[in-house]
Amino acid sequence: MLVQIQEQNVVKIKNAASAKQKRICEYLDELVQRFEQPSFIEVDPIAVAHKFSRKQDIEIAGFIAASFAWGQRPTILAKSRAFLERMGESPYDFILNHEEKDRAVFEDFVHRTFQPIDALYFLDRLQRHYRENESLETMFSSGLQSGETDVGSALRNFHETFFDVEYAPQRTRKHVATPARKSSCKRLNMYLRWMVRPATKGVDFGLWKKIGKRQLLLPLDLHVQRVSMSLGLLTRKQADWQAVQELTEQVRQFDASDPAKYDFALFGLGVLERYGEGKDLL
Repeated sequence: MLVQIQEQNVVKIKNAASAKQKRICEYLDELVQRFEQPSFIEVDPIAVAHKFSRKQDIEIAGFIAASFAWGQRPTILAKSRAFLERMGESPYDFILNHEEKDRAVFEDFVHRTFQPIDALYFLDRLQRHYRENESLETMFSSGLQSGETDVGSALRNFHETFFDVEYAPQRTRKHVATPARKSSCKRLNMYLRWMVRPATKGVDFGLWKKIGKRQLLLPLDLHVQRVSMSLGLLTRKQADWQAVQELTEQVRQFDASDPAKYDFALFGLGVLERYGEGKDLL
């Protein structure tokens, strides 16, 4: 009799947990619909890339904006635009055709810990890449093996390839994250979301096809971490690579084909302080 009661209690607990997960899934799906709108990105770093229409211009502008995406949003937008304005009308044309003397306009560029030496190396590496490749996608996708479930190896490959010469400044490496250092790679995961997820909602671009949206990982920062832990989607206290994998695996249960879409819901709740709407889910 005692065993039977215990078994019944286990079933009740499992059913309650399942019901809670369903409510959370429905709530997050609703928030994705609310936040994945062009109006939401007006003060988001992705807005910097939306100024452009050519694929390579979008890639470069997006990469710069993502690389600068820490700190206050107005500063991120202002600094990203200031960097790109020094390239003229087309970042791609500048990267492809500029001479070393043309980099002089970046010798006083600073964004927080991003210094002129970092800017000059970014220009050097992007030029070397685009003179041999049509898209920045290849620097990521060439690291992916068939059947891989996430972009971890693509991010590691990108970091290694980006710093592929002896003269690459050691200090600049901190501005390009890698899972090899157990970083959450928040900015690069955000950038991949922009480039990979389809443009059907007018937010992300859907330019890259060699990386699947099912392989994307959630960009994890302190805002997303706080909300995810409150909702029971994340247990790890460190905002590192392991936490990114844990959180993404959780939301894959809601939509395995497009886990990164939940970035809109979790980030929106965290930054806009609207988590109070979901307290009844706990």
